[in-house]
Amino acid sequence: MSGDDFSACEEGIERLAEGDVEGAIEELTRVIAEDPKNEHAYFFLGQAYYEERSYEKALAAYVKALELAPDYLGAMIGAGQTLRLLGQHERALRMGREILKRRKDDPDALYLMGLVHFQRGEVDASRGYLERFLQTSPEIEVALEVEGILQVLRGEATITDGDVEA
Repeated sequence: MSGDDFSACEEGIERLAEGDVEGAIEELTRVIAEDPKNEHAYFFLGQAYYEERSYEKALAAYVKALELAPDYLGAMIGAGQTLRLLGQHERALRMGREILKRRKDDPDALYLMGLVHFQRGEVDASRGYLERFLQTSPEIEVALEVEGILQVLRGEATITDGDVEA
């Protein structure tokens, strides 16, 4: 991964941060056309497609980033979360386990694993991963979300349709 590869993506990253997902996709696609080996461009293209809920396209972009840079943890997380949203739980769990083999307490991987097990109704596994996730001192918004999930897992609260967001 070179710094030049990353800097080539700055305009697309900025557009994505500003909420201009369509502009980000256009810019990152341009970067890829100029340099088809830029793993960062594929990663951020995956992020942009994820934002617009084009999950199949997001997954394809993350996979391409991983083909170019097999140790790209961000792309692994993106692929894992996308697989989770596509209902491909086994593949999402494999991705999470692979990340945790490399970084034992990776917060994003713990969060991914906890959510997948939660979606599968695997209470003990979900609780274990989510409690470990909270020990990583996540941002308050995510910590509160996870606390809510843990309350559901402990039977202290229930979920209504309006409570769940993809």
